[in-house]
Amino acid sequence: MGTTYVLMHSPSVGPATWAPVARCLPGSIVPSLTQIGAAGPSFWPAVAGTVATAIDRLPAGERVVLVAHSNAGLFVPAVVAASERTVEALVFVDAAVPARPGPTAVVSPEFLPFLRAMAGDDGRLPPWTTWWDESEVAPMFPDAGTRRTVEAEQPRLPLSYYEQLVPAPPGWDDRTCGYLLFAPPYDTIAAECGWPVEHLPGRHLHQLVDPDAVAEAIRKLSHSG
Repeated sequence: MGTTYVLMHSPSVGPATWAPVARCLPGSIVPSLTQIGAAGPSFWPAVAGTVATAIDRLPAGERVVLVAHSNAGLFVPAVVAASERTVEALVFVDAAVPARPGPTAVVSPEFLPFLRAMAGDDGRLPPWTTWWDESEVAPMFPDAGTRRTVEAEQPRLPLSYYEQLVPAPPGWDDRTCGYLLFAPPYDTIAAECGWPVEHLPGRHLHQLVDPDAVAEAIRKLSHSG
């Protein structure tokens, strides 16, 4: 039986954030979530349905490992519930971890004023990398070409995407789970998750910088516990 790693990118960015790791994990897939903003509130069923459909199309007998980066972690329980296939392991990569169980806010109430101040007249936010100072953004990328590729596919998500609550059905974490940490503020989440943790010091998009090490850590965590 082979293993398929389903690499789930944050809806704030796009599949290119996982492309180097996908090349290191033969047979892995990266479902695109770049059109989720068109779904309208609530957005989480569209996220869960897109990833679950990709999982359900995998060849029979494959061991399925769901790997989520950043705020994609919040949608993991909904994906597990929506998929007809058994997801045997979950790996959170510098990611938010949902409640066990219960609805989880995509961003904290304290962060919403920052986002509301950036929303345009159409209710949409600018691309994610424009939210931060250049001194924070540039070091996340290994080179200018990778940055152009990632930034070219970033969606302008509606503010309402970040105002949603995402359900977490009971038992979603009743399987092998692991956490791959890059940097603060996710160190607190890693310390509190209660799962095996691997630490690769780097910035939030470290999977672009050292895909080989990230792929190896994902393999290890998907068989831990």
